[in-house]
Amino acid sequence: MTNVLPIVTTVAAALLSIEPLYIGGYAALSPAFALMAAYHWTIYRPDLLPPLSLFAIGMIQDLLSGALPGISAIMLLLARAIVLANRHDFVDRRFSFVWAGFAALTGGAMLFSWALHSLLAGHVLELREPVFRGLLTISVFPIASFLLGRGQRALIGAE
Repeated sequence: MTNVLPIVTTVAAALLSIEPLYIGGYAALSPAFALMAAYHWTIYRPDLLPPLSLFAIGMIQDLLSGALPGISAIMLLLARAIVLANRHDFVDRRFSFVWAGFAALTGGAMLFSWALHSLLAGHVLELREPVFRGLLTISVFPIASFLLGRGQRALIGAE
């Protein structure tokens, strides 16, 4: 069970991302929980969350949410590649540094998703939704990081 914890928590995060939050006056949005889980596990235990698993999780998330199939899979795989290439900068660092890295990654992911959706729509889409979703995702990250870290320490231990 402990070796599949990253996959199980990322699947749970993807499923949680499908259910939007209703915020008065705004469209229904949900934080990118799967991105949070992928970021955490890529930093601390990349060996337990292989690319094929992320691809499958992203595809399942897209199919269940009605999104264009492959968008989440591409985003999760790109995020993994970026974080993995810079992983040494995040291991054994203060949380504020890890959070800043997540904020940068989230900004890039939301911008990438917006650009891809705009390209596929054939016109420039409004930026309000991806900006708000990015801010919501960045704001919720400390809670998700705490929970993922607790689970990791309790069931897997540090790398």
